[in-house]
Amino acid sequence: MPVPAPGRAGRRWPEGQDRAVPGDRVPPYDGVIVRGWPAPTVTSASATPATGTAATGTGPSSGVEDSGPSSGTGGGAQPLPTGHAPTRSYSVGTQTRRLARGDRLLPTSVWYPARRAGSGTPAVTGTFPLVLFSHGLNGLPANYAPLLRRWAASGFVVAAPAYPHTRHGASDPALSDVVAQPADVSAVITAVLEPGRLRARVDPRRIAAAGHSAGGITTVLLFGPDRDPRLVAGVVLAGTVVNVAPTFRGSRAWLLFVHGDADPLVPYTGGRLAYRADPWAKAFLTLPGQGHADPYLYPGTSAYDEVVATTRDFLRLALYGDRAAGRRMAADSRPAGRLESDLPG
Repeated sequence: MPVPAPGRAGRRWPEGQDRAVPGDRVPPYDGVIVRGWPAPTVTSASATPATGTAATGTGPSSGVEDSGPSSGTGGGAQPLPTGHAPTRSYSVGTQTRRLARGDRLLPTSVWYPARRAGSGTPAVTGTFPLVLFSHGLNGLPANYAPLLRRWAASGFVVAAPAYPHTRHGASDPALSDVVAQPADVSAVITAVLEPGRLRARVDPRRIAAAGHSAGGITTVLLFGPDRDPRLVAGVVLAGTVVNVAPTFRGSRAWLLFVHGDADPLVPYTGGRLAYRADPWAKAFLTLPGQGHADPYLYPGTSAYDEVVATTRDFLRLALYGDRAAGRRMAADSRPAGRLESDLPG
């Protein structure tokens, strides 16, 4: 059953907004204070996630070369693959998809392994895991481009929607709208898996969700009340649970939690609460002395390189089945971090 979109129906993309996600001028990330925030009790908007409801687009996803559809149905989570992640570093192409779920506009930035760097450049041959990334409050996908570009260069297609009520510049911002975002993620996944040029480069059996701050909350919900069965892994950066005991549901998935123990906005204890409730194989990267934004958004700051290396090897392990990557995670986390893990490796 589709999750109904709030507000008026039938909204369309305005003319002249093909590039709805800014790339040249990126506003600073402001973050959000979570303690004591007014948010509704988190309940699923329907009995099942909107995995069959695609976000609609108003134009072609130009720029990614198409060599025919790849196999797979994008259905329930499959056994994790075994093998090796690519060892090369790819050039990264970019594109923007103008998607929407009902009246919820979801301009989606995409980074993918490409033959050469640039906007709309041809993709390399092959299929790659998909990572759906959710930005934090008053953020944009472009804020996280340095991190997401590194993931794409390592052999992942990364798609990041800008949410209508938690993005920078939203006309009617509302933190409580975070509970509607898991259905947006599911709709974007469905749209990416529809026949087309981008679909030909995505393996529907290998999909992960990731997010920071409010996007981390979105990611936790995707494995709980709003479980999307296509997800096999998740990365929660400075995330937590809100007004509800965390409940993880569905088939097993591997999760990596990352949190600074001096985070003044989303308390470290909230991240630990979600981690302890996770019944599956998991890992937690503690960043001693780190706050809410620097380790995830700003290259060159303390702990940034450790976050990049640890998250990248986690995705290699979870989506490629690369056990050597799993064994590297502890070393990746040092010296700025401390990893605890019961993941195989």
